[in-house]
Amino acid sequence: MSTSFTTLQLAIEGAVARIWLDRPESRNAFDEVVIRELGEAFAEASASADVRVIVLGANGPAFCAGANLHWMRRAADFTHEENLADAGALAAMLRAIHECPKPVIARVQGDVYAGGMGLVAACDIAVSADTAWYCLSEVKIGLVPATISPYVLRAMGTRAAQRWFLTAERFSAAEAHRIGFVHEVVAADALDAKVAELVKAFTGASPAAVQACKRLIADVAGAEIDDALIAKTVQGIADIRASDEGREGVQAFLQKRKPSWLVR
Repeated sequence: MSTSFTTLQLAIEGAVARIWLDRPESRNAFDEVVIRELGEAFAEASASADVRVIVLGANGPAFCAGANLHWMRRAADFTHEENLADAGALAAMLRAIHECPKPVIARVQGDVYAGGMGLVAACDIAVSADTAWYCLSEVKIGLVPATISPYVLRAMGTRAAQRWFLTAERFSAAEAHRIGFVHEVVAADALDAKVAELVKAFTGASPAAVQACKRLIADVAGAEIDDALIAKTVQGIADIRASDEGREGVQAFLQKRKPSWLVR
């Protein structure tokens, strides 16, 4: 199944939804249409009961070059209120990816600049071709990576951000991997095979448990280890043990058979 968009492609095939940025002539740069359609595509993929994992990729030599130049020219004349609304739309789209109930894999085949860094960081897992370059270029044109910062900081850490946010230097896929911004770096011709490995891992896991794990990470990361957090984690394991998939998964393990989510 597929749905038509003007700036991207969405194809849902069984348990996998694939979203492709599809403006190679503009290096898949953002504008208000791209932002809106990405939000719509993720909403559609998330709402599909069959979908277990979403892959975000791009067509052309670049993954995403940040803001579209035509959009930037229009934005130069925006009022403060218009800038707030414009940035709010981007923030809402990134949050929708980050909070997507299905796991999201970024398939990075080419360069990632500025706002594109936020796209990659908002995904759960990022796999990069070894030829891709990365850059938080905002300070070069008098801006800051404000809207994408919650996701990029979580992905690369504060210390790395103090260099790459402030200098706007390009850095390699190998450096992106070293600082934890991407999880895997492979040759370009091995990119799809690596993504397929991760897709297989996700489709083999309990959908409810994967969704619960995403919530668990969001709740626990950076939180103080206090009585409230401990109580929340205790409640979390008790709830999942009592759930249908929790019971089914344990019984399948003990009975040495496949769980129901693998035989549907």
